[in-house]
Amino acid sequence: MTKIATDPRLDPRIKMMLGAFELPAQGDIASYEDLVAEMNSDAARAMAAQVEAIFEGFDNEDVAPSKGLRVSEESLVSQPDGNTILLRFVRPDTDAVVPCVYYIHGGGMSTLSCFMGSYRAWARIIAARGVAVAMVEFRNSVVPSRVPQTGPFPAGLNDCVSGLKWLHSQAQRLKIDTKRVIVAGESGGGNLTLATGLSLKKSGELGLVKGLYALCPYIAGKWPLPQNPSSTENEGLLLNLHNNRGAMSYGIEEFKKKNPLAWPGFASVDDVKGFPPTVITVNECDPLRDEGIGFYRLLLSAGVAARCLQLMGTTHAVETMAAICPDITRAAAADIANFATN
Repeated sequence: MTKIATDPRLDPRIKMMLGAFELPAQGDIASYEDLVAEMNSDAARAMAAQVEAIFEGFDNEDVAPSKGLRVSEESLVSQPDGNTILLRFVRPDTDAVVPCVYYIHGGGMSTLSCFMGSYRAWARIIAARGVAVAMVEFRNSVVPSRVPQTGPFPAGLNDCVSGLKWLHSQAQRLKIDTKRVIVAGESGGGNLTLATGLSLKKSGELGLVKGLYALCPYIAGKWPLPQNPSSTENEGLLLNLHNNRGAMSYGIEEFKKKNPLAWPGFASVDDVKGFPPTVITVNECDPLRDEGIGFYRLLLSAGVAARCLQLMGTTHAVETMAAICPDITRAAAADIANFATN
């Protein structure tokens, strides 16, 4: 029996849908190059195809209707590398100027794609609340998405910041309100959400965003950590993190340097002082739970207008998987849309 199937805390719907799902535990790896080779091997691609098939099953018209929405795809040149990235843009099918959620997908900054079924559905569910959703397809650090290039930090972060600036430059054409743009994302996208805030602060451009909304942010870079009991308590529930692969995949040197732009868990009070209003959400049964709560407390220490929500009985990022617990997904989407709007 898997840990998901036997954990008494979990919502029964999660047990039913994900109870058979268990990723194998993995040990440390010697180098970034070894990790890239392993994760792009035939065996790894076969496992990734299985995960993608599960994600495809989360996209259906019953939980994420497309009626009343308009979907388009945009491409842009990212700086400073001059590479091309994509934006999947979903908005109400009107000519009204609307708030915008600039969304960064998860996958540990190293895998997945905003064009996968779960993200297609998630974008529609958020946009149905009267906002635009711009999902950025950035360079993953290890496994290509629809963007064929890959690269460790700062490739993904540069793409996310570039996409946000491009969005502002196209606001009139896309009919979005530049005063009501938030950055949001889950897991690795939560890392990149907070890192985008840190990057914009460093460049004096925090005025580009109304707020930040990080779901189950993946920001410590090392697991387990004694200050984060959930990194031990919840290990093996969807995620197996007790190895060096996360830091290795995104650039081990940046982890060793404790660079908060790569791993926002290293941020100081001074780093986040002046942040816009920020929301952190965490899942009770997630190894990442306590690092998200820790970042929320850091924000409070810095005088940032912050709030933190804990979703009881849930595993990592389940609110983005619309077919599992639709009520949880709808509530999360409404909160994100309201955060952008009000």
